Amino acid sequence: MQNLEKLKFPIGEFSPPIQIDATTITHWITSIEAFPNRLEVLVKNLSIEQRNWKYRPEGWSIKQVVHHCADSHMNSIIRFKLALTETNPNIRPYWENRWAELPDSLDNDLSSALLLLKGLHQKWVFLLKALSTQDLEREFIHPEHDRRFSLKENIGIYAWHCDHHLAHIEQAIKAKGAYN
Repeated sequence: MQNLEKLKFPIGEFSPPIQIDATTITHWITSIEAFPNRLEVLVKNLSIEQRNWKYRPEGWSIKQVVHHCADSHMNSIIRFKLALTETNPNIRPYWENRWAELPDSLDNDLSSALLLLKGLHQKWVFLLKALSTQDLEREFIHPEHDRRFSLKENIGIYAWHCDHHLAHIEQAIKAKGAYN
């Protein structure tokens, strides 16, 4: 069996570049913008059995990953808005693993999560493209990590998050239920 760390982080962990320039931010926003369509292409023709395949032992099923992305990205846009309207706000973390076990995250019907992601990403990308250089420097405090995150770094984190979970779904499809 593959290394569990590689299964958990198929594209590696996020590591921000030393300098985050406009080109990098534009690239990241493009990834965030493309995510809902890329996700839909991956999952739209999956059977219920396939939606329940896991991407690694003790990992989430494909359906849980899709629902998690909707939950996580809703939280992210709220964190952006808090940082844009308050001075260094403390954001509220949440128990992702517990959310992944709630009834809506166990639903085999992915249509509402996909629809939500399409609308959310359209709104989010509009906001991201409108941010000024000063806006990108604004920060929020994440108590779970006990540090500040700038909005420009958080754009990178979420571009990575999109690619990370697309890779999880591709991994689950390739494994064909081997990790269930």
